[in-house]
Amino acid sequence: MLQASDYFIITAIIIALVMAGLVYFSRKNYKKVIESQDFIEANKMTVQIFVIDKKFERPTENNLPKNIFEKLPKSAKLKKMAIVKAKVGPQIVTLMCDKPVYEVLPTKKNVKVEIAGVYIVSIKGMNLADKKKKTLREKASLMVKKHTKN
Repeated sequence: MLQASDYFIITAIIIALVMAGLVYFSRKNYKKVIESQDFIEANKMTVQIFVIDKKFERPTENNLPKNIFEKLPKSAKLKKMAIVKAKVGPQIVTLMCDKPVYEVLPTKKNVKVEIAGVYIVSIKGMNLADKKKKTLREKASLMVKKHTKN
């Protein structure tokens, strides 16, 4: 017959194994992130684009090039991504970007951006912090700061 201390020991061992697995996978993912950031920094270039449309949707073969879609991991195919349709030179291409860049990217305008492959790294000549959509709390705190300075 198992006692309460036996259950405690078994639970502690299971928790320790789960934590060890989490540490292992987090280190593995951290190395991948560093490698991808190094690749992005090495291959980024500044280009002027005309943003036609931007959507926040799941990637499909219809809205991404086939070779890019095949290289995406399964987890990325299930998540919604920021997808931007833009004219780069004479070509109309589909690009991806992070949420902060997506939020401030204007549509139907020419914008100078840094691109690494099909990934928009950043927008040049625009302060992202000022253009970001603010929450009600942030707007209220800005209004209070303005009125207290006067």
